Amino acid sequence: MTRMILAAAQMGGIQKDETRQEVVARMLALMATAHEKGAGFIAFPEMCLTTFFPRFYVEARADFDHWFEAEMPGPDTQPLFDAAKSYAMGMTFGYCELTPEGEHFNTAIIVSPEGEITLKYRKIHLPGHTEYEPERTHQHLEKRYFLPGDLGFNVKRSQDVLMGLAICNDRRWPEAWRELGLQGVELVCIGYNTPSQNNLSQDEGLKQRLYHHELSVCAGAYQNSTYAMAVAKCGMEDGNHMIGGTIIVDPDGFVIARAESENDELITAEADFAKCAFGKSTVFNFVAHRRIEHYGRIATQTGVKLPE
Repeated sequence: MTRMILAAAQMGGIQKDETRQEVVARMLALMATAHEKGAGFIAFPEMCLTTFFPRFYVEARADFDHWFEAEMPGPDTQPLFDAAKSYAMGMTFGYCELTPEGEHFNTAIIVSPEGEITLKYRKIHLPGHTEYEPERTHQHLEKRYFLPGDLGFNVKRSQDVLMGLAICNDRRWPEAWRELGLQGVELVCIGYNTPSQNNLSQDEGLKQRLYHHELSVCAGAYQNSTYAMAVAKCGMEDGNHMIGGTIIVDPDGFVIARAESENDELITAEADFAKCAFGKSTVFNFVAHRRIEHYGRIATQTGVKLPE
């Protein structure tokens, strides 16, 4: 089985006036550091080319189309693919995708060391709301600017590792992890932009949000016996604060590397993917222990139905 040094490339806030070229230069610097540390794969955050614009409201959604990428790679992002190829390093990063049909998605991709896209994922569990809501401390309008993902949760073998993707809010949903786990996933990469304050509750702040974030990732990794990298865009961004908490987690659910700042910061850990096999063959041996005849509600019911 494969052994590999994994790199999680946390990024500090990206301000509205930063250009794509400036952001890509920051990413390239992190890639260079990862290469120096012998990394074979690097993970960047959700929406790592732009500010988190869903915190702002515009009446005409098309006014925000300049935050989206109409092609990938494009002229501004090609240097990332070139660097991956020159370093023989795989990578993943998140961006805002505008399709030829005019559809908008919150998207992440896995790129091989040959510079080829091997997997694309579009965020499924969109949080927030659609219309401006003045009672909130800040807006979270992902449902206004993105469609729910339409590609499902998929796993692909890249660099001889079974890799899967999720984005931000997906990490809180056990169903997302299990979909990947049922395909034998060995590495789940999750980028996120998470506000440090619940916009409807002053009681849920930075401490609680960091705890729930780590709880979700560690539980998902353990319950599916997979490595996981959860990578933040964090700190102050356009006057708004987002949590850090970038971590690399092993298949037993333990944090094996952790970011210490809210800035651009690279953390690394060596992964021995043979360790995924133990949990998959014992406690979480799905074929031996799952009882799908009792799980019907999970796939047929959305909201809660109280017993009579």
